[in-house]
Amino acid sequence: MRAFTYVIEEGSFAAAARKMKLSRSAVNKLVINLENYLGVQLLYRTTRQVTPTATGQAFYERCLEILSNLEEAELAVSQQQNEPLGSLKINAPMSFGITRLGTIIAKFMTRYSKIKIQLTLEDRFIDPISEGYDLVIRIGSPPQSPNLFVRKITTIARVICASPHYLKTNGIPEKISELKQHSCLHYGYLLSGTQWQFIYQGKQENITIEGSFCSNNGEVLRDAALQGLGIVILPDFIVNQYLESGDLQIILSSYKIPELDLSIIYPINRHLSTKIKLFIEFLQQSLMN
Repeated sequence: MRAFTYVIEEGSFAAAARKMKLSRSAVNKLVINLENYLGVQLLYRTTRQVTPTATGQAFYERCLEILSNLEEAELAVSQQQNEPLGSLKINAPMSFGITRLGTIIAKFMTRYSKIKIQLTLEDRFIDPISEGYDLVIRIGSPPQSPNLFVRKITTIARVICASPHYLKTNGIPEKISELKQHSCLHYGYLLSGTQWQFIYQGKQENITIEGSFCSNNGEVLRDAALQGLGIVILPDFIVNQYLESGDLQIILSSYKIPELDLSIIYPINRHLSTKIKLFIEFLQQSLMN
């Protein structure tokens, strides 16, 4: 079952073999034996890729639950010796992973030295079930699914800012309606697209912005703002250093920008996983300090 799940998650027998440190033929034989035992075809095989059949996808999800329970049993025994063990495959946003998560994970692994972690950073939405992650960290409004559990960890403050050079050249907007006359750098994966949202005197106000540059990465947008390309709204952890140095300047301070939720998303069948609980608790405590 573990070989079968790895083939689906890695997309090939060769990649699954590397992960299991076995030969490709050995992994292939394990999966064939499983199909013969069950009497069903679990995978479609071509020269370029391997994909699950409908039966294979359903069985894959049950295998995840069974293997998770097995890891839980191992973890429960190891915890009796005060040494929790297991593995976590985590996906997180690029900027958050670089600026905040790396240090947190290093401290977590120092405390729980027998828990292995594989961290992948990217900004697109990840389905932890189809892409084989134990948990996914996301900033913003995650899609709702009956197969996924979403737990809010904290909120992320955002600021609107620009470089002093840009503001000197183009003027400082005092009302959000004036943003239409400015170059605004916007984030490519926000559900709101080119519409920015503000709170003014307790009421929400929206403005459709114009700009020649869009990116799906906050650090790229920050660098563009530093070069004077325009006005940007970003999480404070991306720009705080540059606000303190004066390289970026907050504008429209009378307007409040809605905060974003930072959430952890994971398959329902991982809900009772002790290793995930340990990581969530550690992450939450670290972000509150």
